[in-house]
Amino acid sequence: MKPFTSANHIMLGTMGFVVLSALSGCQSAPEEKTAEEKAAEAKNKFLVVEQLTNGKYVIVEEMPTEGPSRAIIRSKDENGTVHERVLTEAEMKEMADQEYKKMESGQSELNGEPHSEGMGLAGTILAAAGGALLGNMIGNALMNNANVRKHQDMSNRSAYHRSASGMSTPASSSTQKKSFFGNSAAKSTSSSSSFGG
Repeated sequence: MKPFTSANHIMLGTMGFVVLSALSGCQSAPEEKTAEEKAAEAKNKFLVVEQLTNGKYVIVEEMPTEGPSRAIIRSKDENGTVHERVLTEAEMKEMADQEYKKMESGQSELNGEPHSEGMGLAGTILAAAGGALLGNMIGNALMNNANVRKHQDMSNRSAYHRSASGMSTPASSSTQKKSFFGNSAAKSTSSSSSFGG
């Protein structure tokens, strides 16, 4: 009887393994984007800003956009009717620039600690999109300012901001555990009975 493995079989198996290894190694890894490319992609912002009953503003939606930066401003009148207006990128830049000048002179609410949720409209625009509107240097200066970050966190309710800043949302910080099948992990009571007697 002839042995099942011969030198030729071993050599073919080894060659096949080497070729497969080489081919799997040739798959290119996804290209890493540079910091500049990432910043350029997410530079422009689309915001939905809502006016609170106290007259302050909060961001309810924020997302990066390929088009120009813009914002929708929502407010309610005394009858509860919702009104929306659109701010163009030029209007947003003007507001952000004025607020940044006030901040440099120490007259902006962004200079102090936040006292309640929301800010004035110009402060909200500057805190959310200052880098996109006024350039990276100003954006970096704003992000390095602890008071600006606190105001931004207090006035930005958007899921995008929460995920970008690493903050957990109330839904994800729930302490109630779920079972494998989606039910709440609660104790179940069962009674045992004996059969036949």
